[in-house]
Amino acid sequence: MSEIVVRIPAALRGFTDGADELSASPGTVADVLAQLRVRHPQLVQRLLTPEGEIRPFVNVFIDRANIRALQGLASSVPAGTVVSILPAVAGG
Repeated sequence: MSEIVVRIPAALRGFTDGADELSASPGTVADVLAQLRVRHPQLVQRLLTPEGEIRPFVNVFIDRANIRALQGLASSVPAGTVVSILPAVAGG
């Protein structure tokens, strides 16, 4: 089975043992996060609320599409896709 790549920003690499990319099996975004939770539970705690929703300050992209514009956690992540996690940046 082909895998997908999950790109991890520098701000979250402390929760992935320094890895900038992780691999997972295709499925939905929820499936991908469930796989990551097994290996990196603290990472997923930073991405999801206690209710299991994507935190407001976290953006998740499937290739170039923000999952908020798709079906959220139910969005399909096919084999060969790149998922990018981008925390929102604020400042002035």
